[in-house]
Amino acid sequence: MLTALLDDHADLFADDAIRERLDLSLTLDNTLGASRRATRPIERAIEFIEASFAQPVTLATLAAKAELSVSRFAALFRAEVGISPHRYVCMVRVRHAQRLLRRGLPPSIVATEVGFFDQSHLGRHFKRTVGTTPSAYLAARS
Repeated sequence: MLTALLDDHADLFADDAIRERLDLSLTLDNTLGASRRATRPIERAIEFIEASFAQPVTLATLAAKAELSVSRFAALFRAEVGISPHRYVCMVRVRHAQRLLRRGLPPSIVATEVGFFDQSHLGRHFKRTVGTTPSAYLAARS
């Protein structure tokens, strides 16, 4: 069933993947503010998050991508981005969840596709980030 749903939307996922790569600087501008730019180590970590958000993303992996120690990376990320690396990963996942929900995929499938453990995990982070539940979000968009 999941394969059929994803196959039906494969062309949309391909277009989104291209757009997401092109919009990395816009994402950084939105997160950091238009006047601030991340240093290259933090940009590398953000690029990794954007490409691998659906997989488990550990602080140690992000620090390695940034070529910094874990403690230095966490402090630098928070100072430059304004939120913790974990919160940023959750925001990226929720952003992608919104896109998939708008396309008609059920929340239970969206949750696992974007890297959340289950639908309730998605719901908690979605409400914290967007301010409403996934179902209320969809109802408001109709």
